[in-house]
Amino acid sequence: MKVVAVAACTLGVAHTYMAKGAIEQECAKRGHSLKIETQGAIGIENELSEKDVRDADVVLLAISVAIEGTERFEEKADEGKVLQLDPSEVIKSPERVFDKLESL
Repeated sequence: MKVVAVAACTLGVAHTYMAKGAIEQECAKRGHSLKIETQGAIGIENELSEKDVRDADVVLLAISVAIEGTERFEEKADEGKVLQLDPSEVIKSPERVFDKLESL
């Protein structure tokens, strides 16, 4: 499965990168491909292109703040292929989050 994700927390530091790490580890464990963008204190890193999003099977938004570029995900949202939750949920229970993603 091709996964694209965005991680962003209130301060744009700890939880952003902790969520990123949890997503990367769970994708690797399940054999999914991943491209992940972070929006944090130092700005946007590894920005997802429209092609990245279009080619993805699912989108995971591990965010607790408004992010830039939400229009990129509208088509996937219309298809029911976007899961949005707080970064802390990904950090605490990545297995449960990916079970949900795989059921989309």
